[in-house]
Amino acid sequence: MTEIHFIVEEAPEGGFLARAVGADILTEADDLPGLHKQVRDAVRCHFDKDEKPTLIRLHITREEALAA
Repeated sequence: MTEIHFIVEEAPEGGFLARAVGADILTEADDLPGLHKQVRDAVRCHFDKDEKPTLIRLHITREEALAA
């Protein structure tokens, strides 16, 4: 695996929640710099050294509601 993708959403209670696509990894943090650290750490813990992806992609989504 050369890269792994995460879907990042704003958590209802504040902060951010990141879920890996195709791997059982979930992590969260209060802010984006903290999330970057948490995601890197989660990937290091989840994969063996020779299987670890070399690139982590974060797809940050945000939901907004507008009055019509």
